[in-house]
Amino acid sequence: MSSSSTAPSGREHVHQPALIRAIGRWSLTAAIVNGVIGSGVFGLPSAVAALTGAWSPLAVLIAGAWVFLVLLCFAEVGSRFDQAGGPYLYAREAFGPIVGFQVGWLLIANRLLGCAAALNILIDYLTPVVPAVGTPAGRMLTMIGAMALTTAINVRGVRTAAATTNVFTVAKLLPLVLLVVVGLPLVRADVFASQAVVQPAWREAVLLLIFGFGGFEQNVIAASESRDPRKDTAFALVTAGVVVMLIYCLLQVVIVGVLPEAGRVATPVASALQVILGAGGAAIGTAAVIVSVYGWLTGFTLMLPRVLYSMATHHELPAVLGRVHPRFRTPHVAVIVSTIAALALALYSSFTQAATFTAITRLLVFASTCAALIALRRQDAPAPAFQLPGGTFIAVVGVLFSVWLLATRNSTEVWLLFAIIAVGVLLRGFTKSR
Repeated sequence: MSSSSTAPSGREHVHQPALIRAIGRWSLTAAIVNGVIGSGVFGLPSAVAALTGAWSPLAVLIAGAWVFLVLLCFAEVGSRFDQAGGPYLYAREAFGPIVGFQVGWLLIANRLLGCAAALNILIDYLTPVVPAVGTPAGRMLTMIGAMALTTAINVRGVRTAAATTNVFTVAKLLPLVLLVVVGLPLVRADVFASQAVVQPAWREAVLLLIFGFGGFEQNVIAASESRDPRKDTAFALVTAGVVVMLIYCLLQVVIVGVLPEAGRVATPVASALQVILGAGGAAIGTAAVIVSVYGWLTGFTLMLPRVLYSMATHHELPAVLGRVHPRFRTPHVAVIVSTIAALALALYSSFTQAATFTAITRLLVFASTCAALIALRRQDAPAPAFQLPGGTFIAVVGVLFSVWLLATRNSTEVWLLFAIIAVGVLLRGFTKSR
């Protein structure tokens, strides 16, 4: 990696400082765990229980197993590259710039919608504690304040952002581990029986869980700032995937085993802790949500701007997004632009709306990387540092499962997806024309 890079600016080429390789193997692992365990884990257990009842731990296991197969495809494909971009770069190298751009654009939409969902759940949990947050002005100011701080951290430098992510990852895991350890011995059969549903909705439950298990795809984006991305990506993905799978499955068992009629509860983690530990447990649960969401926001502001940066340096987004701060060596313009866009979406959406479309766009990103594994194996591409046994078969399963879930969506969701893609086509055409 050279000490400088070149990014376009209008008709001229401007000499840019290089990004700093400061993210180590364990920091990358922590970033992936942080990216997956965000707002969803504090709301989805009750939503999945409402759809599948006492069988909801099985739904978590099914969705988690499929996502883990996709994660393994990411591990092989990611081990071929050491530059920023993640799924955008993978699709570009496998299928060309047009497909690559669409995957990058969907990844941007996915992350922005995910951020909007996280900000809305932060408001939902803070409002009972600080009622002023629930007013229109309080909601707006709280969201702006949350994003302003994470933006400042990420503009200042990747080392600061990575260290902050590590702290938040540990802080958010502690209350979840506490709930699992203390709650497992208290699981009761009669509480399980209270979770009955008339007709289990497995497909809807799995789609919701795609939102909960996703997020790892954004944390392979900053390869230009990882110390040894070709070797570390697979290790970090697999390690983080195992950790998340264990926590999610055990957490679902505890919630439907100690919290009667969990599907009717809006705050399952806080409510389960309250059942086990009393009022102090509820306070721990609320604090955990705030820490978890804020940690996720820090990871979002670290990773998504690197997609904008990578696409700008490939002349597919306005060149200004490819600028690097001369002092802090971060893509500061991309950080600020992504923050403003996420805030706008959060202010004009709800958690449910944002989470649903996050899951839908994520399916296309997953399918593209699984397909890229097959394509890159047939090309004269750099050999992967991690070779996935049975990779072609696993990739085919990943693509087919994604397509099946997409085929179950209603017409409104499909048309909105096409609208997102159309906006991307227009933006790329405008950028190329200039």
